[in-house]
Amino acid sequence: MGGFIPTCSNSTVTSALICIIDNAFASDSGKYWCEAGGGERSNTVNITVTAGPVILESPVLPVMEGEAVTLSCRQKKMSSLDAHFYKDGLLIGNSSTGNMTIHNVSKSDEGLYKCNISGAGESPESRLAVRGIAAK
Repeated sequence: MGGFIPTCSNSTVTSALICIIDNAFASDSGKYWCEAGGGERSNTVNITVTAGPVILESPVLPVMEGEAVTLSCRQKKMSSLDAHFYKDGLLIGNSSTGNMTIHNVSKSDEGLYKCNISGAGESPESRLAVRGIAAK
């Protein structure tokens, strides 16, 4: 799984490697990472491409217990909207701004999240993972 993306280039401004996928399709969804010549590998990110007009922006990596997490429901054509948020299929809140913050995250907040914008549709589900605080 995975492969070389030929449309990558070095940024002279930030000294970062920038990769652009033009005309992304659902089949481009998956895990992405960068590899250096010496075998070094970046963190893996999971990218989901959806054909729908609604997306849920959530953390890709696990969050630490006690942190605050903001979920953002976005529609391609609008930035401010009335959104309904769901966890494991159950309604957990509404927002007129499209954002919902979970304060003091705990393991019980782990699960599959999605959002719905009336008249626009529903986002794909996104998994929220929570890491426990390391014992000292």
